[in-house]
Amino acid sequence: MSELKNRIDFVYIFDVQDGNPNGDPDAGNLPRVDAETGMGLVTDVCLKRKVRNYVYVAKKCTEGFDIFIKEKAVLNTLIEAAHEDEAVKKASDKDKSTEARIVMCRKFYDVRSFGAVMTTGNKNAGQVRGPIQLTFARSIDPIATMEHSITRMAVATEKESIKQGGDNRTMGRKATVPYGLYVCYGFVSANLAQQTGFSEEDLELFWEALKNMFDMDRSAARGLMSAQKLIVFKHESALGNAPANKLFDCVTIEKKCVGAPRKFNDYQISIDKTNLPIGVTIEEMI
Repeated sequence: MSELKNRIDFVYIFDVQDGNPNGDPDAGNLPRVDAETGMGLVTDVCLKRKVRNYVYVAKKCTEGFDIFIKEKAVLNTLIEAAHEDEAVKKASDKDKSTEARIVMCRKFYDVRSFGAVMTTGNKNAGQVRGPIQLTFARSIDPIATMEHSITRMAVATEKESIKQGGDNRTMGRKATVPYGLYVCYGFVSANLAQQTGFSEEDLELFWEALKNMFDMDRSAARGLMSAQKLIVFKHESALGNAPANKLFDCVTIEKKCVGAPRKFNDYQISIDKTNLPIGVTIEEMI
């Protein structure tokens, strides 16, 4: 595994058409919205979930690429399993947590990428601060949250059928965004990567996930979601050569259409590559 030696900042742009990119449980699972501006939101947790799902499928049964936070997982059981490793058994009592942390980073891709709190049981593996951090994704324009009535031509039980006199139609609701273009900002710390063992190969897998994860996560609820742009700023040093916000200012997104946007081509994305700070390179991966 090649050690990650460069700080990286990136801009990830994706869109949704006729779908719900991230439902809000506090609002009846309607698409998340900034209450003050009407801009759509997708949480970092939602995006990390899709990365995890992609890695789990792409690297299934590959040593070192298991997923810690996955469906139906019992986290304390996984932490306790790390304490069965020989290196942990041989460690002194005060060092067992540190050794278990190393085992967890080595075994689980999402632990060494995003970090984890592993102090939830009788045996713990400490806390890991992951080298990859993401912001909430925010839509460029306010989104229109729509609710649609839908009909199911069946009922779940015989009792419901009798109650409805044999007319087994039931009504439901489906929430969508007609169209939204979302922007997420991300950061990769070389210093934290060295602490967790996150490598250049792990980073390549992360880029692969961002490019393809929506195709691995299709559902009727999410409509058409697509990765549109991945713009990566790479620093020469581990500490970085420029503030991330100054680099993000090099990317400009403007609406071309007069009315409500309904496709990606209704926007124009411009990247200023002429005024990059010394020591920073830029690459468009999508």
